[in-house]
Amino acid sequence: MDIEFNKREDQNRLKLSEINRLLADIKKGGGEKRLQKLRDEGKMTARERVDYLLDKDSDSIEIGAFAGYEMYEEHGGCPSGGVVVVMGYVSGRQCLIVANDASVKAGAWFPITGKKNLRAQEIAMENRLPIIYLVDSAGVYLPMQDEIFPDKEMFGRIFRNNAKMSAAGIIQISAVMGSCVAGGAYLPIMSDEAMIVEGTGSIFLAGSYLVKAAIGESIDNETLGGATTHCSISGVTDYKAKDDKDALNRIKNIMKSLGSTEKAGFDRIESAQPKEKPENIFGIMPASRAEQYDTFDILKCIVDNSEYEEYKPDYGKSIICATARIDGWSVGIVANQRKLVKSGKGEMQFGGVIYSDSADKATRFIANCNQRKIPLVFLQDVTGFMVGSKSEHGGIIKDGAKMVNAVSNSVVPKFTIITGNSYGAGNYAMCGKAYDPRLIVAWPWADLAVMGGAQAAKVLAQIQESTLKKQGKENTQKERDEILDSISKKYKKQTESTYAAARLWTDAIINPIDTRKWISMGIEAANHSPITEKFNLGVIQV
Repeated sequence: MDIEFNKREDQNRLKLSEINRLLADIKKGGGEKRLQKLRDEGKMTARERVDYLLDKDSDSIEIGAFAGYEMYEEHGGCPSGGVVVVMGYVSGRQCLIVANDASVKAGAWFPITGKKNLRAQEIAMENRLPIIYLVDSAGVYLPMQDEIFPDKEMFGRIFRNNAKMSAAGIIQISAVMGSCVAGGAYLPIMSDEAMIVEGTGSIFLAGSYLVKAAIGESIDNETLGGATTHCSISGVTDYKAKDDKDALNRIKNIMKSLGSTEKAGFDRIESAQPKEKPENIFGIMPASRAEQYDTFDILKCIVDNSEYEEYKPDYGKSIICATARIDGWSVGIVANQRKLVKSGKGEMQFGGVIYSDSADKATRFIANCNQRKIPLVFLQDVTGFMVGSKSEHGGIIKDGAKMVNAVSNSVVPKFTIITGNSYGAGNYAMCGKAYDPRLIVAWPWADLAVMGGAQAAKVLAQIQESTLKKQGKENTQKERDEILDSISKKYKKQTESTYAAARLWTDAIINPIDTRKWISMGIEAANHSPITEKFNLGVIQV
């Protein structure tokens, strides 16, 4: 190991440490006082419920932990979007768990809460995974009702998805462990099986105060919609639980009784660890997103036995295409090569840039993986497509469009790891969020933006300067520098991995060492959903 490797390792581990510190704060939800208040009421916290439900010593991954980070601060914040979403195993069965965090505004739904719940349902629907709802929510956060209630991809879509999943035979189990009010009351009742905890759980379209105001009836919440009412009188719920653990134990028993499902048939053999240590990633990745490195060194830290079969190794070298195995699963890898490479014509190609020959190669490789029913893994460290007259005359737009077409129409499951840069149309071609990856995650130092920060800041500053000139004004050099610095700081903030994760542009910021686990669990989930479509590129410019 050289000094440069050690420097990179120190800087990248420091970035991971920063992410872990932020995550630890986020996991406190609404704060220790509010968490203790839940315990004093005889409840478990959302994360305690999830931990109790999951099989001991089994793998799990958390979706959207950073959702809402540094958002809604004028409303007191919304850590983790006020809901905990985990993919894991209950009674040996892989599933999704969605648990309202009542320590955050009584579990009320902010706009990001709705987006996160819809993402959880999307994952369950794509992969035909059972989904378990642990309900404890005061309903829509009224000060922001216009941003959560009326549109297509908002609150109401949750119940539409409940109905669609039920019709598709995707198992849904609900436990009402606290408040469940207004429109939110439909979620557990549209599940296949629903239970309610005695003394703490309640379900009603309108609480006692609203009932009194609306029709003049005086009634307490327990009589109105408590466990005894809904298990003995209305028949709304199927089971009454004496406490949280009793409800969670019943869910475990239900999961034990589920029958087997048809598999997609993705190939898996016995897993093998990489020969190169995964932790070497920290020393391979540069601290600066502009520096070069060899992406093959990263691959060797991720794939089984550090072995891969490269496709068209002497052609389109700015993208690496290779088949390999990750935790035993057969995968096709599409990765941006980040070092300077020489094209077949002898020309030097910049690392991280997609050239015409690379796009052409990747298109054919993606088609081959679909033909062979091999899941695709995209390792993104891309600055975009090559620009300039030579590229335009060579048909870069046409070749880029072919690659985007192939990614869009791929029917095998896709998984995206943003290892470094994710800029512009490169994000699209390398299977960004808009292209339906089953899971998309970022390493701690990843950047997501329409272009690099330095370039963007200069462009924005030039536009501002041009506007002033049209008004007959002109800044001093000091003022220009201050404007550029201000724009750079704002733009940099918007490109950081935490900014993207807060808005669910990615599912998580992960420790690079966990990359294999995320891909493996993702493919295992996808294997529950047989492929029913055929790969077709449609009309493309040849």
